[in-house]
Amino acid sequence: MRPIVLALSLALSALAAPAASPAALTAEQVARNVQDRDTGKDSKAELRMKLFDRRGRPRDRALTLMTLRRSAGDRSLIRFTYPNDIRGTGFLVWEHPQGDDERFLYLPSLGRVRRIAGSEAQESFVGSDFSYEDISGRELEDFTYTLLDENAAWAGPDGASRPAYRLASTRKDRSAAFPRVVSLVLKDSFLVVQADVHNRRDEKQKVYSVRRVQQTQGIWTVYESSMTNALDRTRTELAVEKIEYNIGLKEDAFSRRVLEGAAR
Repeated sequence: MRPIVLALSLALSALAAPAASPAALTAEQVARNVQDRDTGKDSKAELRMKLFDRRGRPRDRALTLMTLRRSAGDRSLIRFTYPNDIRGTGFLVWEHPQGDDERFLYLPSLGRVRRIAGSEAQESFVGSDFSYEDISGRELEDFTYTLLDENAAWAGPDGASRPAYRLASTRKDRSAAFPRVVSLVLKDSFLVVQADVHNRRDEKQKVYSVRRVQQTQGIWTVYESSMTNALDRTRTELAVEKIEYNIGLKEDAFSRRVLEGAAR
């Protein structure tokens, strides 16, 4: 399954979902359409990340995200560009439809690439409230799905109410740190605009919230979002400053060689 976050999962999905009557969709079909929503053939984005500690003190980061859609598995590359203590850090994801995805983290201070194992997928992504899994995506088949409400609604930033599904995604491996997510999915675009992330005690520990969405080049895009950790009392905000779709990126832009050159 694709990431629940918008900004760092802009192009980690397949072709646009087929037309269907929203009311007739099953929970599994809603989940599939979230994964398959249209995000272009590729994209390049500039983002700002702001991390707030438990005292509310902010730290700013800047990063770029490139994504490429492939029938053999999508690819994405993140590079941090600011501040100096994280500049050059890179995160590369190779999706494999018929196998486990590969995740690689490049740390300039160590001068090497580290593979992120599946057991680390729910750990913090470079100190933020997002996990590696939030960023790189989830396997659809690893979850079971339940429609909790076919007639939910999301109050957008403009105050307008938009029809939505409330979807529960429960991991088959209940030993995971965060085995259940309850999401609000817009019916018109299959964007996830809110997600309550539950820990093993079924406490709602993290909340993903979208604050601004708009269409860019005909593609619905989340421009402002956040992830809040209620137990740690921390928060991470993401804002898209610029994004372009369908710019003609090539597969060789997503190699380990390019990842290791992120700091150069």
